[in-house]
Amino acid sequence: MFLGLGPPPRLTRSPVLKTVSEMPHKGSAELACHLRLPLPLSGHERKMQKEDEADDTLFLDESFFVNRDYDLTTFTFGSHVLNLFCLRSASTDYDLTGQLVWPGAVLLNNYLSKNAEILEGHSVIELGSGVGITGILCSRFCREVVLTDHNEDVLEIMKKNIEIHLSSSEPSSPGLTAEKLEWGNSVQISEILQKHPGGFDLVLGADIYILSSIPLLFNTVEKLLHFQEGKCRFILAYVSRAKR
Repeated sequence: MFLGLGPPPRLTRSPVLKTVSEMPHKGSAELACHLRLPLPLSGHERKMQKEDEADDTLFLDESFFVNRDYDLTTFTFGSHVLNLFCLRSASTDYDLTGQLVWPGAVLLNNYLSKNAEILEGHSVIELGSGVGITGILCSRFCREVVLTDHNEDVLEIMKKNIEIHLSSSEPSSPGLTAEKLEWGNSVQISEILQKHPGGFDLVLGADIYILSSIPLLFNTVEKLLHFQEGKCRFILAYVSRAKR
């Protein structure tokens, strides 16, 4: 930074300070005023400034970013009615998108309800299950359904919805469970496959096509598909919301 006091000084670690020191015969107050620099604070003033800054600092607990005002919402797919807790709008944390029911899940559920033979008697694992709307519908037809997500808050509402479904008078699968799964996490994938040594017939996903997570998503899908040696299929539903 050159203040224009004659020829530019040779740059040092602090060119401004060198330029200031070259201004002769000026007191510190006059110099500070001329250069629009703040006057040095006394020890007491520095202490008071720190206390004021501390008073102005606001520390927010992580719960501030989480919305748990879930509504019990009814969804209908063909002749199948599901009652689930979910949010109408997302929490401020981008990682909590699973609290909503996304258009891709509605698309997939409509397709599955019309083609139930795809599910009959099969085992299914769903990736990024969110509130569980797709996996819970699948449990009407499948012998085993595993819902997965990586976020603890999302898993909490997912398990609540599983409890509601299992306690209802409607037919439900005794093999409906929830597991934590971070895409690409080989340990968690192995633990799930150990609990389900027969593997899965279907891998499902709805609106989980996130650009930054594509490599990890397909790494996970590949591991699940190979476990069944060609007998497992992957169905991905996605609704594009990009402007054309």
